[in-house]
Amino acid sequence: MTPETLSRLQAAIEAKTPVALCTRLSDGAQLLFPEDEAEPGLATAAEAALAADKAANHEGWFIHPHNPPLRLFIVGAVHAGQAILPMAAALGYAVTVIDPRSAFATEERLPGVDINHEWPDDAMAQLKPDTRTAIVTLTHDPKIDDPALDAALRSQAFYIGALGSTRTHAKRVARLQEMGHGEDAVARIHAPVGLDIRAVTAPEIALSIMAEIVAVRRGSRLASR
Repeated sequence: MTPETLSRLQAAIEAKTPVALCTRLSDGAQLLFPEDEAEPGLATAAEAALAADKAANHEGWFIHPHNPPLRLFIVGAVHAGQAILPMAAALGYAVTVIDPRSAFATEERLPGVDINHEWPDDAMAQLKPDTRTAIVTLTHDPKIDDPALDAALRSQAFYIGALGSTRTHAKRVARLQEMGHGEDAVARIHAPVGLDIRAVTAPEIALSIMAEIVAVRRGSRLASR
């Protein structure tokens, strides 16, 4: 690897930009996808490797994907959020719980988890959600959920979900539209959050949420609303 390629790769990793290092096995030539132009077949294979998060071979090229870490921001230190934690960890997500209510977001209730006590819009500005970030709001409190969703919709987060009934979400959409978000933007929100498995208990709700996040990330038809 040339110093120039190494420098570009390190810069992409630091910027949390997904890139694939493609190495031609015959002579060691390298390119960074999508920064560098690649022939269509190699480009398609590199896109697939990034999506699958798995190295691949394509017609004499070795493709090594370098993705930012998967992250999950849970807004609201509620019971469903607590139940999500072990599931998210098992699926490879680094979880941050955002809740300005310090009485709820405690280390005792959320052991081993990053806790952010800032207001959600400030927390989002610090954490900078990217294309490998999922965001879920669970508080039912517009003072907390709305700023989080406002910031989430202005980000590249691949998944945005909000707890609440259809009626609650309709009111939420109206408030977000007043903030300047159009129909296409608010359509990004999965609400009521989670796959419809008739979940009732906190663990069941957590399961439905994580299943929907996986479905969206993997492009499953189950993610369609």
